This record gives sequence, structure tokens and C-alpha cells, in this order.
Amino acid sequence: MRSTFTGIGPTAVGLTGRYGLRALFRTLHIQRTGQHPPLRLGEERAPVIFVFWHGRLLPLIHVHRHQGTVVLVSEHRDGEYIARLLHHFGFGTVRGSSTRGGVRGLRGLIRAARRGWDLAITPDGPRGPSRELKLGALTVARITGLPLVPVGVGVTSAWRIQSWDGLLVPKPFSTVRVAYGPPTLVPRNADQDKIDEVAVSLQRRLDDLSGQVGDTGPLGEVEDTELLTEAADVEPSGPFDGIGPS
Repeated sequence: MRSTFTGIGPTAVGLTGRYGLRALFRTLHIQRTGQHPPLRLGEERAPVIFVFWHGRLLPLIHVHRHQGTVVLVSEHRDGEYIARLLHHFGFGTVRGSSTRGGVRGLRGLIRAARRGWDLAITPDGPRGPSRELKLGALTVARITGLPLVPVGVGVTSAWRIQSWDGLLVPKPFSTVRVAYGPPTLVPRNADQDKIDEVAVSLQRRLDDLSGQVGDTGPLGEVEDTELLTEAADVEPSGPFDGIGPS
């Protein structure tokens, strides 16, 4: 599978991308609806796990910048670019995947949760199919005890990259619409039937929220770029290294 960033170093792409995005983000408007958790900014609240479809990461980088969130990012070369971009906007990262590797692949997220940070996971990653929920995020929720908060993201005017996830790139002066659903807990002792029940409900809520914000989905299944790949046993990295609750 050919990468969008093949032949371009992650440092060069990161420098160009992050400053270009900073300029773009300054032109955007944000509309939030639903049960949005209060901003961190020193306020006391338990962390949550934000879940949203894979191609909607870019608008959410703007909406949730510098708010104490750790994002799951792949070990793929494209993942290095994304990780540097996220660090620039105040996110921590865990390199790996929640879908393979069992507990070993989830340790970075579990450590971040225990330190009190919000988590962000795309449940249809790392390779799709687009908008088909996998159980990795539910596993993280069950192990950590954190609630899952589904998020729908739409943009009034945007480009769509022809990748499997239809990566959404807001156009200048557009409005980013974000809808938050009610939190859902996965009991620690949940059996497979209960997990499947929660999965069906979460899939429905994500689809409903996407409809509310006018997000009609990707243009098609085109092999282009991956942002999340295989599992890794790593510590969270980025702006939150060495800080936060133990």
C-alpha cells in the first residue's frame, strides 16, 4: 500500500503541515452540541475515552487542542508525521493499536488513563472498513473503567482525501460541527453478549451523531494512506511525559 507521505521525511512534512494547519485553524468556527465534557483547564473531572470515525481526526485536533488528550497513533511512517503534528497541538500520543496484541498493545493507553488523561480512539481503524466499529475501544473502556463518549464531526465546507477513511480537511472559514453523545460504560465483568450489545449501541450512536452534523462519510475505499497500524507496548509520549496523576 503506497503512503501519501512516501519519499517525504516526517520532519519536513510536520513543519509544513503544522504551521499550515495553524493558519487554517485560525479561520475556522466551531459549533458544539450534545453532552460535551467540561474542558480540562484545571477542572476536576474523571477522564473519558472519545471515540470517532477515523477520517475525522484533523478537525478534532483543532477542537480539542491543548486539552489533555492522549491519541492512539500507529507505528507506520505516516504515524510518525501524525504524532509530531499532535504533539505540536498539545496532545500526547501512544503508538500502536487497540485492535491487536491483547493487553500488551493496550498498556500505553492504560497508563495514560491512570495518569488522568482523556483518551482518543478511532474504532474503525487501523485499516477499516470505514465506519465499521471494532471492539478495541470497548476493551480499553472495560479495562480502565472509563466511559466511552461518541463524537460526530462534520464540516460545512471541506476537502476529502481519497483514502479508505475519506480524511476530512476543512476549507478556510468553514464551520466545524461537533456533536457529543452520552457516555457509555462497559462493565469490567461484561461477557461477550454484553460487549456485543454495547458495540451495537455505540455504532448506532456514532452513525446518528454523524448524521446530525451532516457528515455523509468517505468518498470511497481508495488505497492511499494509513494513520493507524499494528500494536505496540509503549509509554505515552508528547507534552504529557512525566506529568499527571500517578
